[in-house]
Amino acid sequence: MRRILALVGIAASLGLAQPAAAAREAAGLPPRLESNAVIVIDQEQGEAIYAKNPRAIMPIASITKLMTAVVVLDAKLPLDEPLAVTHEDLDFIKGTHSRLGIGTVLSRGEMLKLALMASENRAASALGRHYPGGSPAFVAAMNRKAQELGMRDTRFVDSTGLNPDNVSTAQDLVKLVEAGYGHPVIRDFTTSSSHLVAVDGSSRNRVLAFNNSNGLVRAGEWDIGLSKTGYISEAGRCLVMQARIATKPVIIVLLDSWGKLSRLADANRIKHWIESDMGLVDNLPPARSVMVRSGGRVNKVIRVRGPEPRRTLRSTRRM
Repeated sequence: MRRILALVGIAASLGLAQPAAAAREAAGLPPRLESNAVIVIDQEQGEAIYAKNPRAIMPIASITKLMTAVVVLDAKLPLDEPLAVTHEDLDFIKGTHSRLGIGTVLSRGEMLKLALMASENRAASALGRHYPGGSPAFVAAMNRKAQELGMRDTRFVDSTGLNPDNVSTAQDLVKLVEAGYGHPVIRDFTTSSSHLVAVDGSSRNRVLAFNNSNGLVRAGEWDIGLSKTGYISEAGRCLVMQARIATKPVIIVLLDSWGKLSRLADANRIKHWIESDMGLVDNLPPARSVMVRSGGRVNKVIRVRGPEPRRTLRSTRRM
């Protein structure tokens, strides 16, 4: 069985699966995606144009940090206030590493940028601890905000997303992306490719470079308005984005992607599909909906390519 799976993986990597993908594209069909839960929203129409297990409740890892940012900004806490990393901000759940050592002091704004852009866990923890009432009050505010947004299947237990009990659905996360997109600071921080931070060291100051955790932002080939990644073993690879594809504003949510690069590949498949659907790739004509009738009634609607017929041919029945 392992050998079969390995051969399948090799075939995919060599491009042997591309003909099937090309056939689906030529027919105007949606792509097959690796992520276990997906939703793509056409923001102009306010409708889902792709959905796969959109109501499945699952861990969301560091997508949680998007709600952390919304709560911090809604509270209008001063972004220039200095916050310190303490022993309480260490990760005792997953044991992840951080370059923000104990005693590091940064402004709330810089902590927020590192939490969003680089998914810095100690920065996100410090943001929750420095909320009025501390971390318990902050988590309560996160859950209140979720209810306010109508995220009925969402629950938060910390500000980092390290705990797998932070759960949501692809459908709910669309509402969180919309709320985050309403904050210019979140749009700016999540779409920055990198950021330099001056950190006080024991003997001298150091300048640390942090990069965006979303390779699509760093590549610069997308028009991205908001981005957040996430990963823990229980959640798989996750990604949420607001982007403009072929002039169409969309929200993309990808949860529980099995491979390190599969969430990015899924996002690119979606992008290519939308561009193809609008006739902007490989000179393909736009896909259009065609009603298939049987006995005078609409039996189904299919997506086809090609020019509109000039006239309708009616079948005749010989008596």
